[in-house]
Amino acid sequence: MFIKMVYWLKTDESDLGCFCRKWAKKIRNPQVPVIPVIHHLLFHSHIFIENLFADFGRVFYFTPLFKSQINGSKNNLYLYSGMPQILGNLDISMGDNVRMSGITTFCGRVSSIEKPQLIIGNNVDISWQNAISVGTKVIIEDDVRLAGKVFLAGFPGHPIDNQARALGQPDLDSQVGDIIIKQGAWLGTGVTVLAGVTIGQGAIIGAGSVVTKDIPENCIAAGNPARIVKNI
Repeated sequence: MFIKMVYWLKTDESDLGCFCRKWAKKIRNPQVPVIPVIHHLLFHSHIFIENLFADFGRVFYFTPLFKSQINGSKNNLYLYSGMPQILGNLDISMGDNVRMSGITTFCGRVSSIEKPQLIIGNNVDISWQNAISVGTKVIIEDDVRLAGKVFLAGFPGHPIDNQARALGQPDLDSQVGDIIIKQGAWLGTGVTVLAGVTIGQGAIIGAGSVVTKDIPENCIAAGNPARIVKNI
């Protein structure tokens, strides 16, 4: 009975059906009138309280917890939006004045003989939803900027052979490599960098690019696969 009533309410084109449908929408989604002064003050009070709690959590909880898991000087680390996720076997070293989104994942290759190393320099920006998978070593030098959704893929996580994948076997050592992002490089939103790649000093990688080979210094590269577009 209820299902038939809902169907009638959605489909009936009679005056009664249209009238009931109109009021059903109002009941389902009631609207409160905006009182300019009151709601303006409530909005700014909400933002103030939200930022106050976020800063408290950042300073007294997330930052010291994350620092306890990494090496290096790590002075003036600025975390926002929570705490990055650390997965697998990974040694992280960090310099000073790093700004980092908590919506970031660091992953170390479990099947590596030696512990994978992630080395982050000074004055580095790591934006939201970055994923850094360290096969052997990933080095992010001073003054590097990583925009949102950057993926540094130091290892693939699965072997090339489909039968080995089906058996749950790990990737091969031949599929793994270092990634080095040289001083002052800037990677745009959605950039993917594959294992064995070095991006040169001051280089800029365009949004959405897939970097499969080394990029020289002081140039702009873009595309899939990324190619040099302009020297700077």
